[in-house]
Parts: sequence; C-alpha cells; structure tokens
Amino acid sequence: MTDLQDTIILTDELGNELTARIILTFESEEFNKSYVVYKLDNDDNDEFNAASFDPEDGDEGSLGQIETDAEWDLVEEVLESFLEEQNEETEENEEK
Repeated sequence: MTDLQDTIILTDELGNELTARIILTFESEEFNKSYVVYKLDNDDNDEFNAASFDPEDGDEGSLGQIETDAEWDLVEEVLESFLEEQNEETEENEEK
C-alpha cells in the first residue's frame, strides 16, 4: 500500500477535467489488479472514490471500473485500515 498524496486529472463523461487527490494505491493478488482511492477536489460530499488501474500505463493511463461486490469489499476494507492507521499516527503525534 502506498500513500502518495498526489493528484490526478480525470475527464468526466462530458469532457470536463476534474482534479483529484490520491489517497492511496494498492495491489490485490486475489483480483490481479491495482487500485487507486481518491477524492475529487471541490467535492462538497467529501466522498472517497475508487478505480482499478494498470500501473504500467504510466502517467497517461486510464481508470477502470470496479466490477464486483467482492472488489468493493476489498477496497473498503483496505481504505478503512488505512484511515485507522492515519488516525492512530495523528493521535500519537499529538501526544508527543
């Protein structure tokens, strides 16, 4: 799992460019895919989004849909673990 804190530019179905902040990326041996979790900038809902991707596509790659409930369950589990770790680290740093 990688915490990139980087941005990506997405193009929506209307051709509008959207900027998103990458929250984390990870690989799944079970599904033989890589995933990215991100948040859209200027999104009032403050929701997490996720997609699959091919890391060998480089900077011009495309995102794929998450196709099954099992994949969504995996993404949610990894995201929850990541957020828990972030909260624990924040709490530890505040105690120092």
